[in-house]
This record gives sequence, C-alpha cells and structure tokens, in this order.
Amino acid sequence: MNAREQQGRKPRADVQRNRAALLEAAQRHFLRDGVGTSLEAVAKEAGVGPGTLYRHFPTREALLSAVLQSRTEELVTRRADIAGIDDAGTALTQWLRAMEDYLSAYSGLPEPLMAATRAQDPDNPLTVPCDELIATTDEYVRAAQRTGYVRPSVTGYDLFLAACSLAWIKGTGTTGESVDRLRALVAHGYREPDDRT
Repeated sequence: MNAREQQGRKPRADVQRNRAALLEAAQRHFLRDGVGTSLEAVAKEAGVGPGTLYRHFPTREALLSAVLQSRTEELVTRRADIAGIDDAGTALTQWLRAMEDYLSAYSGLPEPLMAATRAQDPDNPLTVPCDELIATTDEYVRAAQRTGYVRPSVTGYDLFLAACSLAWIKGTGTTGESVDRLRALVAHGYREPDDRT
C-alpha cells in the first residue's frame, strides 16, 4: 500500500478508541486539577501508555486544543445567540461574558492561551483558536465603537486579555460580588465616559 492510500484510510478502531479515551480522561483531569495536570496520569486513566498519548497529542497544547473543541462548539452557539442582539454595546457585553466563561472552563487555562497569543507560534495548536477569539472580539468592539459605546483606542486584543484576566481570577476561587465589581471596572475602562452604565 502506498503513502497516498494510507493517508486516505480511516484510523483503526483501536486508534480511534485510544484517542477518545485520552480526550475523556483529559477532560476529567482538566476539570478536577486544571490544565497543568499530569499527562502521565491522563494516559494511565485512559488505559494507555505515555507513548500512545504523545503519538496522538505531541504536546500539552495539542491535547488542550483537542479537549477545547467541545467548549468551542458551546461558544459558537452562544455567538449565534448574540448575533440576534441589535444593540452593539449589549452584544459586546454578552460576548465578553461568553468568552470569560469559555476561558474559565479549566483552572489555569488563561495562561497557555495568553502565551500562544504572545508567541504567535504557527506550530502551537492554541494560536489559531486564540486569533479567532481576538478577531471576533475585535468585530464586536468595532461595532460598538461605531455607536459611540466603546473608546476609539480599545482593541479586541485588549478585551481578550481582560477576559483572560477575569477568567484567571475566577480560577483562583474568587466569585460573586468581587468578580462582578472587577467586571464593572473593566467595562468602565473600555466604555466612553458619557455612555450607558
């Protein structure tokens, strides 16, 4: 069998099973222990050796990117709901909240995502999803700027970093009124001074 025929073949059933088991185990570990969890423990829970894990996911970022796919689908659904909002300021606020929820899915998640945006490494599997989040945020920012809701100097990247910061704070166990007050401080920073509160 030549290389072209091999590329067109579906993965073997055991390969698909191993990948699914690794993703399920990683999801559980990320939820329980955060993104810095032991990859060897993930492999052990999935019933495979570390070598199998690294064949499927050569880096922690590759595994994290694959696990985040299910969370990304939820974010896409929320974005579709937000698209029906006529008020640009409200749409931006709703998007920032959706992104904050996405970024706080696992303890420690903001760090590798912010690192991916700083490095702009095309080989890092987290770079493209981060670029997409920033581009989407920028669309909401520009729409809100056209209505005078957001200061002209604010960028989508600024608010991506703000959402990462809030998600990181939530990951420390800070909740409730403190997070609400911080969210309000961020909002007052990006809004034009004379607009809605």
